[in-house]
Amino acid sequence: MIAILAGSFLLPAEVSARAGYFDHSTNTWVTPKYHPGGKSPVRRKKVSYKGPYTPGTIVIDTSERRLYHVLPNGKAMKYGVGVGKTGFQWAGTHRVTRKAEWPSWTPPAQMRARERRKGRILPSYMPGGPNNPMGARALYIGSTLYRIHGTTEPWTIGSEVSSGCIRMANEDVIHLYKSVTVGAKIVVKR
Repeated sequence: MIAILAGSFLLPAEVSARAGYFDHSTNTWVTPKYHPGGKSPVRRKKVSYKGPYTPGTIVIDTSERRLYHVLPNGKAMKYGVGVGKTGFQWAGTHRVTRKAEWPSWTPPAQMRARERRKGRILPSYMPGGPNNPMGARALYIGSTLYRIHGTTEPWTIGSEVSSGCIRMANEDVIHLYKSVTVGAKIVVKR
């Protein structure tokens, strides 16, 4: 009888790694519901572009909360994005150093500590997949901790919401991911 009960509590490593997190405020395990994302409240569109950047460059205007992927012939694809909350915004020029499909998430120690003070326990690691807050794709920005990535919360697009990363709806980050190469220039403006 004990062996049967013990066996019923064992989960395969891959399932238990995705099971969620322990919420100390309620003393319960929280299993996030599957969120495939959804459409961005800001529709992507091709626009005229007269800026100084060459085709292939990604320009993020954090004050406008828009990302422009510069195309040939004076055009750009314009996307809505979520940007860093006050105190987490930044600016600079970098390159795409890596691309990942269904990226894993390793929240930095500072983020885990900050969230713990609010009563929320983040995992130290979460494998990629549809419940992962990194979403469907990620473009890694230089040697920073920041990424352009998808989200399971598309309603946050167009707002100050992140700890510095640039969020896109999953369908938009997949669209961008297909047309960007490692080494592409990224310009983040405030």
